[in-house]
Amino acid sequence: MLTKIYGGAIYGIEAFPITVEVNVDKGIGYHLVGLPDKAVSESSYRISAALQNTGYKMPGKKFIINMAPADLRKEGSAYDLTIAMGILQASGQIRAKNLEKYMIMGELSLDGSLQPIKGTLPIALKAKEEGFEGIILPKQNAKEAAIVEGLKVYGIENILEAIDFFEGKAGLQEEILDLEEIFYKQLEYPEYDFADVKGQETVKRCLEIAAAGGHNIIMIGPPGSGKTMLAKRISGILPPMELQEALETTKIHSVAGKLKEKGGIISQRPFRSPHHTISDVALVGGGSYPQPGEISLAHNGVLFLDELPEFKRTVLEVMRQPLEDREVNISRAKFSVTYPASFMLVASMNPSPSGYFNDGDSRMTSSPAEMQRYLNKISGPLLDRIDIHVEVNPVPFEKLSDERKGEPSKEIRKRVIEARKIQTKRFQNSQKVHYNAQMNTKQIRKYCKLDEASLNLLKNAMEKLDLSARAYDRILKVARTIADLENEENIQSRHIAEAIQYRSLDRGGWI
Repeated sequence: MLTKIYGGAIYGIEAFPITVEVNVDKGIGYHLVGLPDKAVSESSYRISAALQNTGYKMPGKKFIINMAPADLRKEGSAYDLTIAMGILQASGQIRAKNLEKYMIMGELSLDGSLQPIKGTLPIALKAKEEGFEGIILPKQNAKEAAIVEGLKVYGIENILEAIDFFEGKAGLQEEILDLEEIFYKQLEYPEYDFADVKGQETVKRCLEIAAAGGHNIIMIGPPGSGKTMLAKRISGILPPMELQEALETTKIHSVAGKLKEKGGIISQRPFRSPHHTISDVALVGGGSYPQPGEISLAHNGVLFLDELPEFKRTVLEVMRQPLEDREVNISRAKFSVTYPASFMLVASMNPSPSGYFNDGDSRMTSSPAEMQRYLNKISGPLLDRIDIHVEVNPVPFEKLSDERKGEPSKEIRKRVIEARKIQTKRFQNSQKVHYNAQMNTKQIRKYCKLDEASLNLLKNAMEKLDLSARAYDRILKVARTIADLENEENIQSRHIAEAIQYRSLDRGGWI
């Protein structure tokens, strides 16, 4: 007897339908074909024990199980429930109805209970796209799948619940999710608030500009000056994610298995802060079975690299292409996958090995040569992709002891949102450009036109401050964002003057 059951396979962050064909014939044997990996091949042991411990059995017959399409590699243990239901139906132990209307996925424990799986959201989206009525999967993944509207989602705790459902002996409760409530409930209450930051008004201004235009930013300052504290608060002033952004971000985290146990949609912009010992594969993604890296997990959010010069140079260099293209391509001999990687880079560093500027009043100082050698750990091409450089000085006691609260994040966010609305309108006809930091050379020439006074100011600055040619476009982009924050249609000389200040590493003013 031949039975067909349906599941899904993850490829990158997309899913593909998988047909599990189970054929029972005379003889004895268990043959699983269709490019299964080790975890899939071992499913026979889990299935056999699970069936035995729930009152069923693995019949002593010849089973041929084909996972089609046979040329697509199948990975992980999520096909246990799919194969088990196929075996029970093909061997006549159950008389299931409507199996073909559902995708069935889940990892079996030896007692027949189900363990959560990865990639639930992409699989649920594909199930709806392929016209399936619903999806059966572990209860822990039900909220995640329920994000998809128009698809019946049933979360189960063990294989017996699936058997009773398909035989009509018992019903299952459909998982219903109030998407709007989950998506918007935390938008006005960020975990970290700028109101808690004492002083550092210049740095706050830079972070507001960076958030408004999506600019990458690096903060240079001694230990204890507040670089990490400030960086953690930038997520709270970024515009709320649109639903499409939230779905895309949730898909990436689902594939990587990084969603919380209770699942659901990611409504907050991600903030990823990997340690400086991270490998290049862990940062950009990859491995024998490619998985998203930190830059993809930070998609639509913030990637914070603390103590930037302490990262291995090879790790930093692999970010150059994703920073430019907003995606990362991982190629293997037989296939390649693409992960989105549109993130805002926020980096911090000490000015020297001692941690302090070359200042006679500091407790420890480094010579200009030592400071330059320390800075040289970061390559020019990487610095070229960072728009704003800002110095962070220690906060004086008078400001630290001040009881007054600073401006809250929600007020800063309002200005950022208004600036982003201007940019959305400006780039409404462009599919790949959504904010100022993404502008290409042609768009810079179109939207960053300067009057004579501004042009002369920029010319003098580049000559007298010895700014590099690569700083030219960055200054124009940042100036465009500053003008947007002031709701100015044209860039003024004061916008250019402020943007020039944010190129410290180009002019070497503090070395």
